[in-house]
Amino acid sequence: MGQFTILVVSLLCLSAGLRAQSSATLEGRVLDPAGLGVPEAVVQLEDALTGFQRQVASRSDGSFSFTNVPFRDYSLSVYAQGFQPWAQSVPLRTNIPVQLDVMLNLEAVYGELTVVAGESSDLVDPVATGTRGSLHQSAIERMPVAVGSRGVEAALMSFPGFAANANGAIHSRGAHNQMTFVVDGMPISDQLTGAFATSLDEGMVQTLELFTGNVPAEYGGKISGVANITTRSGQGTGRVLGGSTTIAAGQFDTLMQTTQLAGESGRLGYFGSFQAMKSHRFLDQVALENMHNGGHSQRGFGRVDFQAGDRDWLRFQGMAGSSSFEIANLPSQHEAGQRQRQQLEDWSGWLGWVRSLSPASTLDATASYRVSESRFLPSPGDTPVTAAQQRQLRTLTLAGRYNRVQGLHTLRLGADWQQFPVKERFSFAVTAPEFNAPGSPDFIPTLLPFDLSRGGRWFNFNERGRGSLSSVFGQDTLRLGRWTLSLGLRFDDYRFLTKGQQWQPRLGAAFHLRETGTVLRVSYNRTYQTPPNENLLLANSGTAADLVPPGVREAVGGAFLAIRPERQNVYEAGIQQSLRGRMSLNVAYYHKNSVDMQDNDNFFNTGIIFPTSLAQSRVNGLEARLVAPEYKGFSGSLSATHARIVVTPPFTGGLFLGNRAVEALGSGPFIIDHDQALGLHGALHYNSRTGFWTSWSVHHDSGLVSNPSDPEEVAADPDYAPLLPYVNLHSDPPRVKPRTIAGFAAGYGRSAGDARRWEIVFSLSNITNRTALYNFQSIFVGTRLVQPRTAGLRVRFHF
Repeated sequence: MGQFTILVVSLLCLSAGLRAQSSATLEGRVLDPAGLGVPEAVVQLEDALTGFQRQVASRSDGSFSFTNVPFRDYSLSVYAQGFQPWAQSVPLRTNIPVQLDVMLNLEAVYGELTVVAGESSDLVDPVATGTRGSLHQSAIERMPVAVGSRGVEAALMSFPGFAANANGAIHSRGAHNQMTFVVDGMPISDQLTGAFATSLDEGMVQTLELFTGNVPAEYGGKISGVANITTRSGQGTGRVLGGSTTIAAGQFDTLMQTTQLAGESGRLGYFGSFQAMKSHRFLDQVALENMHNGGHSQRGFGRVDFQAGDRDWLRFQGMAGSSSFEIANLPSQHEAGQRQRQQLEDWSGWLGWVRSLSPASTLDATASYRVSESRFLPSPGDTPVTAAQQRQLRTLTLAGRYNRVQGLHTLRLGADWQQFPVKERFSFAVTAPEFNAPGSPDFIPTLLPFDLSRGGRWFNFNERGRGSLSSVFGQDTLRLGRWTLSLGLRFDDYRFLTKGQQWQPRLGAAFHLRETGTVLRVSYNRTYQTPPNENLLLANSGTAADLVPPGVREAVGGAFLAIRPERQNVYEAGIQQSLRGRMSLNVAYYHKNSVDMQDNDNFFNTGIIFPTSLAQSRVNGLEARLVAPEYKGFSGSLSATHARIVVTPPFTGGLFLGNRAVEALGSGPFIIDHDQALGLHGALHYNSRTGFWTSWSVHHDSGLVSNPSDPEEVAADPDYAPLLPYVNLHSDPPRVKPRTIAGFAAGYGRSAGDARRWEIVFSLSNITNRTALYNFQSIFVGTRLVQPRTAGLRVRFHF
């Protein structure tokens, strides 16, 4: 342990000043017809689809610069008094700095807008060869969500391809927990839902870019969805010190405070954000009444940028969070005095460096270290089982990239090395005599030694392990006239409780019909999705295998099977269409087939989960997204998702507890709980010139698959009988009933010149106070309810 810590610190020190590789830089000069610099020209960089917009004034010599720009194609506009306006499309797809001179024409000579060849007003992305989407900070901030909600997850739910689950969890194209967040180059593949980790602070996000189709070869691990986040920076603010303080309050005694600081001085820029929140509805409740569900959390983020010279850029970033909360109770648990709590802590530090090798190439490196800890605390009134857990996951990642633009090629080569030490402690015991009574149909003899109501003892587990993932990749994007080809290849070498290697081609093509504003896309991806590290030791332990019932042992040929990485083939075809330059429609169909599909098992409804895997899965999905950029103050989007997910037993990894597992092991293909016939998300925004704005959202879900429970048994159970009206146990398969949830937000802000002064925002989520379920008695995630109507007020002061 000590030697490993010393190694980590040494690596971080040697890498001092690293900068993440996920943003672009644009530099240039504004010149008059004689070639002299034009000062105080307004230079604007904009992407209408994402809402990204940044504006700077040219310096005394006419120079200007934009840094920390997410990778996309942008529209660059220049306005100066006495000169004709100028506009051009500018592709910013790598971290290689782009140099551009803007030559303005005198207004007296030309009376029309000067547009440089190559500009496209179509609302399409001709370079993307798979499904992706982006949102800017302004759109995320104005989403009508409840105070204290998880804003990053809410932003993702506005895209197609996702099904909402409890506590901020999302199913990405039929996967359960195979989502990776990449924060300025640092990958986070741990579960970030409220029950398992402190979520990301949405206040640090400048732009969120989402990959769900034709995921680039540089991304590995859990990549059913990749959210690439570019954080906010102090560079470009034009001030030494500025910031804001936000105070928010909502129902369920929710209070939240956020303070942010940003500034720049010369070549140095900085940004910092701290947020604290407390609520009496910290998690989604498990019964109609919100019982024993309070909690609080704190999150902080900091970033420092430094341009060390004309060829070197440096960055240091840190992030930390903690939360402590109660585990929501069923009525019987609350009556018995159950008071379980969970405590979560995490911190991350990452460093980066970008070196400009030539005007057409760069070399960059990142080093990151992340620690995540979880403690589940029992209480005297626990029923029908009591459990305790302490888990620590550390992740060290080292990465290097070489980037080059030459002719038709945009080349990216790289290598990653990741090591993840894991420690797990777990204890449990049966406390209710009726839970596992001998002679009952559901009796599990292997649990009898750990039944405290019958003189048993605690089950105890304490193990540690260390795994690694080594990867290399190459990616080339070729632009051949109307065609864009994405040619990627990745190799992963995974070594932990199981070992394996996989070559992964990532191939895609896009064809741009400029005359009609159409882009046609097709892609094939081979992926190698590594197992989740949360409770992986427990799920692959011979000690814990003592809990497996005899019938399950016989069905699988042993007490347990080690979980292997999931191997997956992903096919996608799609079309993006500009509709008269006012809206953009993106439609995609995808098919995925997987071997050793990964999922989770809920440990006797305690909230503790451990991973499992099944032999095969087949996912077919159809997605559509319509985006309308701002026009006369109005903007909006509409997303639709259809997904059919069929899995085939037997289970091929993890522990299998309970007699229900025997039925699953011997049954044929079944529709898993990620399946949903239709999901819709609509958003409408209005911005007025007076500083007033309003935002509306509506989300419809046709219902996830529930457990095939016996309606008569549910009706006789006082814990679950009140929920019967919200689930259809007679359908095939059983599902929670459809729900439509609407939200509203309105705000007003005051400014002085270009400086914002203050803003007040009112929000109302679940306007109709619809009672609905996410899940019902699922063996994978249990039972959870949608948040009832919640009003909130937020006030922000800028300085």
